Amino acid sequence: MKLKVGVSNRHVHLKQSDLDILFGQELTKQKDLTQPGQFASCEFVTIKTAKSEINNVRVLGPVRDYTQIEISKTDAYKLGLNPPVRSSGHLENSEVVTLIGPKGSITTNGCIIADRHIHITYVDKEKYNFPDKVKIKIAGEKPGIIEVNIKPSAEAFLELHLDTDDANAFLLKNGDEVEILDL
Repeated sequence: MKLKVGVSNRHVHLKQSDLDILFGQELTKQKDLTQPGQFASCEFVTIKTAKSEINNVRVLGPVRDYTQIEISKTDAYKLGLNPPVRSSGHLENSEVVTLIGPKGSITTNGCIIADRHIHITYVDKEKYNFPDKVKIKIAGEKPGIIEVNIKPSAEAFLELHLDTDDANAFLLKNGDEVEILDL
């Protein structure tokens, strides 16, 4: 089975109380993302640590029940952090950073490196008999095989999500196709 790749750059998800402090307004949708109901907003924050900062980090919507900062390992080196690799929402023992917006700042935990994962609906997971993890074959100039987690939800667009470090390592870009090996 083949599927498309979605490359995920650093970004932030905010809970309502943090959005209020940082922006004092609701998120403004710039464009829809491939996952149903998800969008890139027009709002940006700065991620700051004692060592460094990264400016112009996009906030994704909609608002969540938790604030989560997703960065790559390369970003972590720049910021002087060692965040865990985690699935979205699993923020225990995550790194603490300061987020700076136009109206205020917050210091919060929730900084992670997102795990490699495939978005799929519960129906398709059962239909295609997906296990909790699969191996993906990547062809091209820098081929390889990686293991990724399956992330089922009620609504999903079937897509492999990689961060920029993983995508760059295999010379992948948004929309490229990879193959699932063990179905």
